[in-house]
Amino acid sequence: MKSEAIFNQTVERLRTARHVVISTGAGISAESGIATFRAPSTGLWSRYKSGELAKVEAFERNPALVWGWYTWRRMEVRNAQPNAAHEAVAALMQCLPRVTLITQNVDDLHERAGSKDAIHLHGHLATARCFTCSKPYLDTLPVIANPEAGPLDPPNCQHCGGLIRPNVVWFGEGMPQDELQRARAAVLDCDVMLSIGTSGNVAPAVFLPTRAFEQGAWVVHINLEASSTAAGSTLVGPATTWLPRLAHALIAV
Repeated sequence: MKSEAIFNQTVERLRTARHVVISTGAGISAESGIATFRAPSTGLWSRYKSGELAKVEAFERNPALVWGWYTWRRMEVRNAQPNAAHEAVAALMQCLPRVTLITQNVDDLHERAGSKDAIHLHGHLATARCFTCSKPYLDTLPVIANPEAGPLDPPNCQHCGGLIRPNVVWFGEGMPQDELQRARAAVLDCDVMLSIGTSGNVAPAVFLPTRAFEQGAWVVHINLEASSTAAGSTLVGPATTWLPRLAHALIAV
């Protein structure tokens, strides 16, 4: 089926949908200038592989290096702005009867665009917790003038004195169970699912569209490239192109 036919059918499905799930990955935030996790860093941080820093072992070995890199990522997010795709998701959440937003992103661009109650499967970069006791860090996270300052000593926990770590899911760690259960329940209940800007490589989030498809939902992927293994249909192109078109078609009625 050609893209315009998929688009038109998706509009019709959305108009009659009882419950829509919108699932987003790094691709939607990449259009705001936030590099995807698999893209090489720049400047000082180009010497390090992101995947090597996002591990428990890396923090145990060199907590200042890991904390410094995540501080740089936090500043990158802070300087970015929601794009037209984030705004379109917020518009869809306002005009459709029931929408569940699931994101693999650790940024706050959905919230800043106006979306509420997003399920963050990989945690949230704006929060932190203790590496030792896991209690949340309540003080304001440090802000640095130079995002490439390099290694920075993490603050200490107010409860046990342990080192504070980013409140994100690292490689080898499980996703927060409450969030994952909410996501799975929504996917099994929806009749339309939009999967946007996902690599299709991160489990268990990669299986959510498949489960929705198996339950009979209309599943559409919006990505820069088509995938031969993705369940459902694909609209190839930027999220900032397709999502505003979908929102406009529904709001204009």
